[in-house]
Amino acid sequence: MNLKDTIRSVPDFPKKGILFRDITTLVKEPEALHCLIDTFTAELKDKKIDLVVGPEARGFVLGSALAYALGAGFVLARKPGKLPCKTLRHEYALEYGTDALEIDAEAIRPGMRIVIVDDLLATGGTALATAKLVEQAGGEVAAIRFAMELTDLDGRKALEGYDVGAVIQY
Repeated sequence: MNLKDTIRSVPDFPKKGILFRDITTLVKEPEALHCLIDTFTAELKDKKIDLVVGPEARGFVLGSALAYALGAGFVLARKPGKLPCKTLRHEYALEYGTDALEIDAEAIRPGMRIVIVDDLLATGGTALATAKLVEQAGGEVAAIRFAMELTDLDGRKALEGYDVGAVIQY
């Protein structure tokens, strides 16, 4: 199955000049969603993954499905103030300003093997922030996986040193 054919391209969203790659059209198709998760699972099955971490919000969708397929647990990486527990927090730079992600401070134990999964690798900022949270908690980032990658934005450079993969590339 050609997963690229299931991605909707939306011109001028969220602002003029941006071509938004929309994964919601992929995940609503059972065969496409199965193909994507099966592809991730085949790549990761020998990595002895304890937990999958998915950043808000599309990482929740892909991450929970992948965790199930791998027989692993799932941890949410949320925007600040969304988790009702003690959290670990990592701030990161955006083009204009900063953002932050948080995880449950007790979710990851030292030495756990973690895969981070999200829908899109663009500049790599969100994935790197998620990796830093995992490492802050004592976890080992075994892999980072994406459904799509925008290669011209060079996000892999920000994630140098990590095992990074994407199923679809633009």
